[in-house]
Amino acid sequence: MSEETDITLSGDPMKSKVLLVGAVLGVAVGLGGAYLLAQKAERRGEQIQINAGDIVKLGLLVFGLLRSVSQLRE
Repeated sequence: MSEETDITLSGDPMKSKVLLVGAVLGVAVGLGGAYLLAQKAERRGEQIQINAGDIVKLGLLVFGLLRSVSQLRE
């Protein structure tokens, strides 16, 4: 007989805490990045300009960060 383990968000308080901390950190980092981008454009007296290449670079950086986080404690 095989016993299945069902891990739910409400059944694991540590998982809930980790997800909450991750969400708060994600929001804080996102807002901080947007603020820095806006400040840079304001200092230069320009409009905020983001092109497709910048988005791809940022996406690859985020993907690399998530990959590193997933490899923690292995």
